[in-house]
Amino acid sequence: QVALRESGGGLVQAGGSLRLTCATSGIILSVFSGGDINWYRQAPGKQRELVVRENYGGSADYADSVKDRFTISRDNAKKRVYLQMNSLKPEDAGVYYCSGRFYNRDLWGPGTQVTVSS
Repeated sequence: QVALRESGGGLVQAGGSLRLTCATSGIILSVFSGGDINWYRQAPGKQRELVVRENYGGSADYADSVKDRFTISRDNAKKRVYLQMNSLKPEDAGVYYCSGRFYNRDLWGPGTQVTVSS
């Protein structure tokens, strides 16, 4: 079964760091390494927003609100994607989702909660 699953969320103080992991299953390496990967987030009462999009070539586009603080990386051998989040702010809180298009399907993980205390 093809699936994505996020982990690594939690409670952190403002200024702290977290690293989120998006683990994939059921996706062969050539498909994973050739696909684009996104991180989205959704705060309570707000629309889901794109945090970063990375294409298969490693080029990433970040939302202005997270530039220079967040970094996406990919481990093709493990078929995982990471989101390193530094200098976290209360406004970064929300549920974080990874998504990607594999096998002509848009796949989403269930999300992981990030809470930032001020």
